This record gives sequence, structure tokens and C-alpha cells, in this order.
Amino acid sequence: MKRIALSGAGGQLGSVVRAALIARGTPLRSAAGSKALTPLVDGEDVMHGDLREPAVVDRLLEGMDVLIHFAGTSVERPLPEIIENNLRGLVEVYEGARRQGVKRIVFASSNHAIGMYPVTERLSLDCELRPDGFYGLSKVWGEALARMYWDKHGIESVCVRIGSCLERPTEPRHLSTWLGHRDLMHFLDRCVEAENVGFLTIWGVSANTRSWWDNSGAERLGYLPTQDSEVYAAEILARPNPLDALGQRFQGGSFVGIDYSREDGGPDGSAATAARPV
Repeated sequence: MKRIALSGAGGQLGSVVRAALIARGTPLRSAAGSKALTPLVDGEDVMHGDLREPAVVDRLLEGMDVLIHFAGTSVERPLPEIIENNLRGLVEVYEGARRQGVKRIVFASSNHAIGMYPVTERLSLDCELRPDGFYGLSKVWGEALARMYWDKHGIESVCVRIGSCLERPTEPRHLSTWLGHRDLMHFLDRCVEAENVGFLTIWGVSANTRSWWDNSGAERLGYLPTQDSEVYAAEILARPNPLDALGQRFQGGSFVGIDYSREDGGPDGSAATAARPV
């Protein structure tokens, strides 16, 4: 059984993954940031510390086969914070993988790497990257870093452009972006068990009827999602859409409007009015 390291184990997604893997009896070492984790079971291997420090990274990765990297800033923040947590920290993680002989990393990229596309476009995995802020920009950079470490150092990476990973969708945007927890765990299973993945980018999305993203190519990993947000569509569409007009036009949702200054209707050339909710 593969030995797995999990960074960001105290966060929203990390907490879900940690609990599921522990329940299975998976050999797991979980790391949080500045706040110590409370063990879920006796003898659980937990740690915390700053991943910008090589000694902390070495402690996390020593003896591990795969890293699931969920640590870092996960919302739009000022650029200096993004640089420290999502750029510097990621370099230290990959350098630690070189030192410790970890040959595969699952990198949590984001749909915000492509957030400036209009909701009317369906995207393939090789689409041009269009980040909707500094956070999304850091994920573009992270995907490129992962590519470089595969090409130069032979460290495999699966970059997952996570949509809206929730137990269930709650708003109209989620009908296109939802990644259910069951599909998340199936995805991670394939990341750990698949052979010869090299470098891959995959949409982190369930089998949603209204998905904006074409996951052709995920077959190489063996990712076959089964959850579909359409089950919740009638209930969700009966409620008001919480996004403003700009957020409803672009795939990045609420992130698009942060520090947005265009007055010409947007980079997609659309009118200023909102698109019909999807």
C-alpha cells in the first residue's frame, strides 16, 4: 500500500480527505500549518509547520510515496501573501520531493486558473489559461512548475483544476463546477494507483450535465466520475442566484469582480448585462 503525505490537512478539503483515508487504514502523514492537528485515531502521524522551511518539508515527505498537496492560500489575497504561500511554498515542496525521493505529487490547482472565460464556452484540458486574479495566477504558475519538475527531474504530477468541491451543490454556478466528495476520493485513488502518469492536468469536476469542462483525457488516469449536480438543479434554481451580474457571466464567479475595472462589458466582449443563470 502506498504511503501518502497530505499537506493542508486542516483545511476544508484536507479535512475531508484526511478523515476518509484514516477510516480506510491508509498509511498517512497529515500536516497542517501553524496550528497543530488533533489526532483522529490513536497513533495517527500528524505534524504542523511552515512549508517554506526545508526541514518541515523533509519531515512531511520522509519515507512517503505520494504527496497530496492541498496547502496554501485558497482565496484571493494580496500578491505578497500569494507569493509566499503558493509560489515559494510550492518550490520548497517540489525541492523536498527531490531530496526525499517522492516521485508523485497531486497538486491542487483551481478553476480560477481559467476563470475569465465566459460561461457560454466549453473548455478542453488544453485551453488557454485565463486566471481571474492573483490566486488563479498562482495556480497557472504552479501547473508550469509541476511540468518543469517532471521534464527536468522525473517527478510525476497530476494537477487537478478543482471546481466547487462540496458535499452537495448549493447555487447555480455549482451545477457546472461541482466536484462531489465521492468523486474526489475516487480521483485521489486514481492519482495514487495509476501507473506512469507523467504530467497530467485534469478538471476536478463531477459528471455534471451542465459542466463547462470537457475531461477527455482523464481516461489516462482512470478517473470516471459518477456524481451529477443535476439531481439538485430544480431545488437550486428555485432560489435566487447569489452571484452579481459579473459573476454570472464568467466561469470564475465571485472572484472575477475582485479589483475589476473594465467598463467595456468584459474581456469576452459581452454586454454588461448578466447571462442567464446556468
